[in-house]
Amino acid sequence: MTILLSILGSKGLAFFAFIFQEAGKGEGELAEAFTFTEMIKNLGGVALGVLVILLIMSMYSIAIMVERYLTYSSAKKQSREFAPRVAQALKNDRIEEAINISDKHKKSHLAMVVNAGLQEFRAHSASSDISGDEIEASKRALQRSIAIKSAEFRRGLSGLATVGSTAPFVGLFGTVFGIINAFTGMKSAESAGIGAVAGGIAEALIATAIGLGVAVPAVWAFNYFTGKVDGFIIEMDNSASELIDYFLKNRTRQLGA
Repeated sequence: MTILLSILGSKGLAFFAFIFQEAGKGEGELAEAFTFTEMIKNLGGVALGVLVILLIMSMYSIAIMVERYLTYSSAKKQSREFAPRVAQALKNDRIEEAINISDKHKKSHLAMVVNAGLQEFRAHSASSDISGDEIEASKRALQRSIAIKSAEFRRGLSGLATVGSTAPFVGLFGTVFGIINAFTGMKSAESAGIGAVAGGIAEALIATAIGLGVAVPAVWAFNYFTGKVDGFIIEMDNSASELIDYFLKNRTRQLGA
């Protein structure tokens, strides 16, 4: 309590005392001043500017959410179709067929990784012997494709993180100006009633509420999509490992022959 009193100071306490006093005098006037319509009407230029910025941030984050959701859904759907088909082709040593299947699933992250490894492996499979260096070249091709696809999956997530972390502070900026206007109105109003400071209070309340309303969905979506990307990376790593095992078995068969 001591810390709160020291932060508010004498002017802060006088402000809240004035609010409570005026609230007791006219509850009807207070209720009318704090309807949503009245608060919007009482917004100043700074508060309106803050709301416009928050609206832009909200639209930007929603656009990213929709685009990322569609991208991840397409990748998941095509990968489910791709995995059993390419597994059957490789089981029968039909590398060309596996590459053709990969080419038909452009949105699948697994198809991109497998295609990169198979393309590199095919370039050396025509020779009579597949050396360890050629296997390493295939590994590097797989690693490059995983890095590229991971970067594609993470595109836009930094924007969500930025919106989630800065929107509350943008709202707080409007809140500060709202409180300043409320103090100014209280000083000049004297006995004019709660309506004199309603504009400042409205700016403070609306800016804070909308700032939080923009930030919370953005943070939630960022965490959700980050988990999705981590899962995709694990799937790509597993597919790359399985493909390397296939290359090694193929090389063993050639050496045995």
